[in-house]
Amino acid sequence: MISCSLFVAGLVMGMGTISTGLGMGSGLSSAVNAVGRNPEAQGKVLITMMVGLAMIESLAIYALVIALVVLYANPLIKYIGLS
Repeated sequence: MISCSLFVAGLVMGMGTISTGLGMGSGLSSAVNAVGRNPEAQGKVLITMMVGLAMIESLAIYALVIALVVLYANPLIKYIGLS
């Protein structure tokens, strides 16, 4: 059970950070393209980009919380007799 918990925690963090990185890269690329096409809209694009990046980053934080729960506060341990 402990080895499965370690595997799942690593899998959760890996998938969470990969998807976060892809989302942030895509959002940042679109923002840079938008500013390149319309430099006057830089302020609005910057604010929208920051809000979007914060929402995307929350996925990585949730993945970290889930991984820590699986590692240190696994609710299933008492049901399989390891406690």
